[in-house]
Amino acid sequence: MSILKRSLYTRWFLLIFSLGILILILWNTYLLFQTFKHEERVKMEIWAEANQKISDLSDLDGDIELPSNIVIKNTTIPVILITKTDSIRSFSNLPKEVAEDTVLIRKMLLDLKKQNAPIEIVHPSGNQYVYYGNSSLITKLKYYPLALVAILVLFGLLVYSYFRASKMSSENKLWAGMAKETAHQIGTPLSSLMGWIEIMKLEEIDENIVEEVQKDVDRLQTIADRFSKIGSEPNLELLNIVEETKKSFDYLQSRSSKQINFKFETNTDIVNLMLNPTLHSWTIENLVKNAIDAIKGKGNVEVEIRNNENTLQILVSDTGKGIPKNQFRKVFEPGFSTKKRGWGLGLSLTQRIVQKYHKGSIKVLKSEIGKGTTFSIQYKKV
Repeated sequence: MSILKRSLYTRWFLLIFSLGILILILWNTYLLFQTFKHEERVKMEIWAEANQKISDLSDLDGDIELPSNIVIKNTTIPVILITKTDSIRSFSNLPKEVAEDTVLIRKMLLDLKKQNAPIEIVHPSGNQYVYYGNSSLITKLKYYPLALVAILVLFGLLVYSYFRASKMSSENKLWAGMAKETAHQIGTPLSSLMGWIEIMKLEEIDENIVEEVQKDVDRLQTIADRFSKIGSEPNLELLNIVEETKKSFDYLQSRSSKQINFKFETNTDIVNLMLNPTLHSWTIENLVKNAIDAIKGKGNVEVEIRNNENTLQILVSDTGKGIPKNQFRKVFEPGFSTKKRGWGLGLSLTQRIVQKYHKGSIKVLKSEIGKGTTFSIQYKKV
């Protein structure tokens, strides 16, 4: 049996076992409830009999001490004694506000009639009827199963959250391991390409061609470096964020369609922040590529840097299809993608780099369907 099947059978066993325990507890609670209901019925029958004895002995001037004690001892069960003509003869254990209002007593009587069957007292002057309600113990016991189910559901959710978090942690470790292995595998052909570039220089091949190949090799080296940093804490350096952002912007502009109008604006030339240059370039490239995808190769893409008093803000805008407002936060969730192809990891990685490694914030600043989107990154200045 495979590990996957064994794990699936284990989950089903635990689920069925838990449901069995729950049903057993609920059934026992129900039996306990019925037992208490029966005992209270017996008590009220004794109470009704004591009332009858009091009436009989009062007429004969007999000893009514014992039945009186039985009647007085009932301090928990609300009860109303009525005549055959529905006239209220006596009551006890009603809430104070009810006992002082005849209208409320009548309403209470209607409630008691719904709760339990009446007990008849045979009397020469006319039969009487005892209507009683549930004691506070029975009332609490009635809601006990609901509280128990709520606790079990909460416990189940906590267990589910734990296993889900554990699974996600394992998946994250797996992806980090795959990313590092990818970086390692890319390293071998990169070394070979670097050697071929040196040969091309010696062969005196056109310098422009060699330079462009060198750029692409450097690009592959950067990608490998990015993947090698996944899952580990990167080193931060004090760098000019304007210059680092412009490098990534220029690289993508030179390799994109001429039908795209690129624009880079800044109100400052130098702002030094603690950055990891490799991961920061990944951030900018992810957002710019996302903008290029949104305009489908034709439109405007703009990167603007605003040097504010306490913060530095990077805005990446496009004139693409836009994002619905209810998806502003979802776009950063792993696996979420509006494209037919892609795993939906770009913006999730971008958010992780900005927030976890550079202690900044990223959000969809604004978006309008059919008009475009603006992403905003904000860092606190040193």
